[in-house]
Amino acid sequence: MTLPHRTILETHVLDWPDETACAASAAALAAAPALRDAFIELRGDLGAGKTTFVRHLLRALGVGGRIKSPTYALVEPYEIDGGAVWHCDFYRFDDPREWDDAGLRDLFAAPGLKLVEWPERAAALLPACDLCVELAVVDGGRRRVTLQVHTERGRALLAAMTR
Repeated sequence: MTLPHRTILETHVLDWPDETACAASAAALAAAPALRDAFIELRGDLGAGKTTFVRHLLRALGVGGRIKSPTYALVEPYEIDGGAVWHCDFYRFDDPREWDDAGLRDLFAAPGLKLVEWPERAAALLPACDLCVELAVVDGGRRRVTLQVHTERGRALLAAMTR
């Protein structure tokens, strides 16, 4: 199956020397008004920091309590002031029937923030994302973070993260 080409409007690379830098980027993103209904893909190898970034982002958005990885549940929902957040992890996604069974078609059609780890596992089913955050471990634990913008909303999110 051939996937549609996604236009990249802009690319920016960040360097996170440590988790404090990750938390700072998450806090900057959380302050962006455009985040409310955004779709953000998180890419990278196991251990690259995708879930850590999401946890920092959710904390910055005011989520209290335990923030679980949705690796086995597929989706973890959260309520924040002004809306809903869904954290999806498609690492174990291998059957397109799960898409409808889990109600993901409705989830992606509804307003709210969608954060998706391992989007490539469900790529044919996902709408175009606003921002793709790709994390790579380099030089003793540093993270190289490549941000790809795919929409105008994504441009606003990038601006918030790179101020």
